[in-house]
Amino acid sequence: MDKKIRTLLDNIYSEDGQLQNKAYMGLMSITEKPVDWAYEAWDELIAGLTHKDNHVRAIAGQLLANLAKSDSEGRIFKDFDKLLNVTKDERFVTARHVLQNIWKVGLAGKNAQQLVVKGLEKRFEECIKERNTTLIRYDIIVDFRNLYDAVKDEAVKEKALELIEIEKDLKYKKKYTTVWRK
Repeated sequence: MDKKIRTLLDNIYSEDGQLQNKAYMGLMSITEKPVDWAYEAWDELIAGLTHKDNHVRAIAGQLLANLAKSDSEGRIFKDFDKLLNVTKDERFVTARHVLQNIWKVGLAGKNAQQLVVKGLEKRFEECIKERNTTLIRYDIIVDFRNLYDAVKDEAVKEKALELIEIEKDLKYKKKYTTVWRK
């Protein structure tokens, strides 16, 4: 890992919001493509998922989702539940940022795609007891759409449509369906 990357990773933990945000933006951009330093940062990002600062938790979760495509060892299979757990964070904004990016794990191959689909399906069903159910469910349906658009696997679309049918409130069922009319 070069010095620039190391500095950006260190700056995730900065109390200076601008520095932290700049590090986040830089790392998210860099990790849009596979990188060779994923494992040098992996364990520290896993630890970041439970950091006291919710910004660190959100950044760590989003970066791990991006780094899954660089994960040739398959560590995400061991750590996915930790990542998915952040989608239940006490700070809803943190949970939502991770939830909106977790679909990217599915870009790491067919098995990772199946991991994401199962995880999101479980999350869709269990969030019924939570305060922001409709937002969570909407984000999950958008995740399915993003994953489908990236991998073109009909099973992803079918699962999303199946989950939409679970929704009892017609207003929200209609809203979720609009995601698939694009």
